[in-house]
Amino acid sequence: MRRGLDVPLSDVTWRATTSGGPGGQHANRTLSRVEVQFDVDGSAVLGPRQRARLHERYGPVVRAAASESRSQARNRQLALERLAERIAAGLRVDPTRRPTKPTKGSQVRRVEAKRHRSEVKRRRRPPGGDDD
Repeated sequence: MRRGLDVPLSDVTWRATTSGGPGGQHANRTLSRVEVQFDVDGSAVLGPRQRARLHERYGPVVRAAASESRSQARNRQLALERLAERIAAGLRVDPTRRPTKPTKGSQVRRVEAKRHRSEVKRRRRPPGGDDD
């Protein structure tokens, strides 16, 4: 895997199934779709914070699948890459947002847009109506 986390392939479970959809006999008989699973609770490479973060985002098992290619080997590679991306995304810590005030220019633009929209709607009214 990437980003400083090396997950041994022994922690990854593979499963091959038939790919759904059109394709005739080849798609119906060939086990080309690959699903990989990573057991979060059973992994020894994760620290307690990493395990808690993955558990919160994905649950006890992180899954990825691939069925684009006719080749099982290529789908294995794609599924493993997707699993690595999901684990990296699950371990990513988003920075906390610091609230900011809207700029003076954005406030002026907002009020001008409201004023313009009000004028457009006022012009649509039939003449001689109620003057509010």
